[in-house]
Amino acid sequence: MRPAPLSETCCDQAALWLWPGQALYLGPALGLGFHSGAVSCLAVGVDGYFTVELEHGPRHRARTALVAARVRHRIVAGETRMAFCYLDPASARERACRRLMGGGAELALGHAREAELALTAASLAGGAPLGQVRRWLDLTGPDGPDGTRDPRILVATARLDGPFGQRASARDLAAEAGLSVSAFLRLFRAQTGTTLRRYRLWVRMLRVAELLGTWPDLSTAAVEAGFASPSHFSSAFHAMFGLRPSTLFSRRTVISAVGRPVDESTPSAV
Repeated sequence: MRPAPLSETCCDQAALWLWPGQALYLGPALGLGFHSGAVSCLAVGVDGYFTVELEHGPRHRARTALVAARVRHRIVAGETRMAFCYLDPASARERACRRLMGGGAELALGHAREAELALTAASLAGGAPLGQVRRWLDLTGPDGPDGTRDPRILVATARLDGPFGQRASARDLAAEAGLSVSAFLRLFRAQTGTTLRRYRLWVRMLRVAELLGTWPDLSTAAVEAGFASPSHFSSAFHAMFGLRPSTLFSRRTVISAVGRPVDESTPSAV
């Protein structure tokens, strides 16, 4: 079922949700050239089909496509609204999503639930309840077998998510968990779907999103969140997602920084 087209004003708006290890963008296609990021990207055509092309491969007409991390590609969608779901390649959700699609390691196509993904995405907006957004994410693939997490990792992530989390070293966190550093890092990755280093980066980006509600100036928010400079934030964002933050924030975007639990967040608009 094709969603009813929205007004031009509505289609120009965008929404972004950020969690540690994953992000969801919904809005106009970003019109990027060939690019790649450190995370995998599930692209969903909300209103219709789009074209996805690897830099050294054929073009494909698709409604859903999963592009692996560090694979240079471009998506041409025209006026079609897009949902871009960015997933850490080590996460259970990324692996589950891949199992629901066909294709190779670099590009998978045809999600088993693509019609439901497109229809549900059409109902999401910046003010959508976070439970509804979470249900959309769960359609892409489950985030682990039962949602449970080792209590030692829960303690570690709670500390990392706190105001002084950037100061906690791997050695400190491992000692608190009663593990060696190597054992802690293995357990952390298995439980969170990302490395400790990248988790810290996700947390800083979440902090930027939170601060944008107070400081509309992106440069100020980036420095306050712990990045060495605005250019450091821009470079880290580009390396992660394959686009500059200015590309995303040049339009009015409703941003929700979502921690744990998922229901606690305050949207902001830039």
